[in-house]
Amino acid sequence: MVVDADTGEVLHAVNADNRNYPASLTKMMTLYLLFDALDRGQVKLTDRIPVSAHASAQSPSKLGLRAGQTIMVEDAILGLCTKSANDAAVAVGEFLGGTETAFADIMTRKARELGMRQTVFRNASGLPNLSQFSSARDMATLARALLHNHPRQYHYFSTGQFTYNGETMRNHNHLMEWYDGVDGIKTGYIGASGFNLVASVKRDGRRLIGVVFGGQSAAARDRHMAQLLDAAFARTPGSSGVEMAEMPEQQGEDEPVAAAPPKGKAKAKVKTASAHQSDYHAVMKAMAAGQAGRISTAAKSGKTGRAKASADDDEDSSGDADEDNWGIQVGAYAQQAKAKEAVTTARHKLGKLVADGEVSIARNKGNHAPFRARLIGLSKDTAREACRRLGKNGISCAVINAG
Repeated sequence: MVVDADTGEVLHAVNADNRNYPASLTKMMTLYLLFDALDRGQVKLTDRIPVSAHASAQSPSKLGLRAGQTIMVEDAILGLCTKSANDAAVAVGEFLGGTETAFADIMTRKARELGMRQTVFRNASGLPNLSQFSSARDMATLARALLHNHPRQYHYFSTGQFTYNGETMRNHNHLMEWYDGVDGIKTGYIGASGFNLVASVKRDGRRLIGVVFGGQSAAARDRHMAQLLDAAFARTPGSSGVEMAEMPEQQGEDEPVAAAPPKGKAKAKVKTASAHQSDYHAVMKAMAAGQAGRISTAAKSGKTGRAKASADDDEDSSGDADEDNWGIQVGAYAQQAKAKEAVTTARHKLGKLVADGEVSIARNKGNHAPFRARLIGLSKDTAREACRRLGKNGISCAVINAG
């Protein structure tokens, strides 16, 4: 879906009301409610958010927060916008709502207030939950609400990188790096959803919001988004005659959206952590059994094998899609020279596709073929394409996570 951010004019819509898993697009609502709290004076950027055992135990992407420590509100915001940190998202949810479950109820109520009819939130992060849904139309609505109701905080979504505890993290929204005018908003990925993206673009005083759900890869999703935005910018404003609902008024100062930051509830949070984890593992089992495939368009098409359990949220969490820590392996050999010859041959056949790749001969002690011939330093998409091409030439190939 593509809409005009100011007028609400719908410039493109295909399956805009189909429900799918939002993955880390969920964090847009987590941030929306935190921005609400900031605007109402309930919270300050310098406040410290306590980290519970439940928050600390979340799967990647994460900042590596430890139970018992605290994180500054502004650092949590930046962690969500760049790293898409699940531990920070849950900490924010517990900070504002008392428990993550209570906060998810607040998220859903806010969604209804904004006019998001297809959306149900069950957690603050977007990690797998069979009952958590949204749609392209709803996410376009949420993006417009963030722009209109929280203009003072919107700039956080354009943060290119963020350093926390000595580690520098790049923003997952790589469209900002090459598509003119993109300055946010959020990416999302779990296996059952495919690759999701909400993007905001401003050119010549006109701002558009684009939403893509269920991309086959991060790169393919970004290319599709760019094509949709190009076509939308080429349209004459007002030519479609189709508009979204007007943005609702933000609640008044005396109508708090989220609960005040809880005090003295650390023990209660820790006690409920095991129940949360039990629910999470049940969801993961169900997804592994294929139940989530009923929702995922990727699973329905049968074109990919990604509709499986995945706790890695967003493209480069735990070495996922777009970071250059992937590679290919073209065999294992008893002699190092043979391994080097094999990978050199593969690199020659692949040409420019792997121009940035590095030859690596990995030693595996105790193996009858101890020298593994590898080409590393590739993106996941490049590694997949490389193996596809080599396979056509009869060369054995496997995609590896070289991180």
